[in-house]
Amino acid sequence: MKRQMVIKQKSRKSNTSSWTTTSSAISNIRYVECQKNHAANIGGYAVDGCREFMASGNEGTVEALRCAACGCHRNFHRKEVNMEVVWSLKCMKLRLEKINIRN
Repeated sequence: MKRQMVIKQKSRKSNTSSWTTTSSAISNIRYVECQKNHAANIGGYAVDGCREFMASGNEGTVEALRCAACGCHRNFHRKEVNMEVVWSLKCMKLRLEKINIRN
């Protein structure tokens, strides 16, 4: 699942220069190993060994939140977020002309 959003956008204009900064972040989210404790009801600790979440249905359906490998809800799988931030700075200098007025 990839998401893209604009984090910050500024614009400033003055007599000598104008500049614009823009940044955007692209995050890639993966759900990896299952961390559900199947022995919690008897006071123990045991995980099933599922290494990666695989949706059992199409995106947007209830089945998309169940893992096809272990049957657990997606929230039991560890969430791994990789984020890439891209910055852009545009600067344009304006030339000022000096006008001399003589009397």
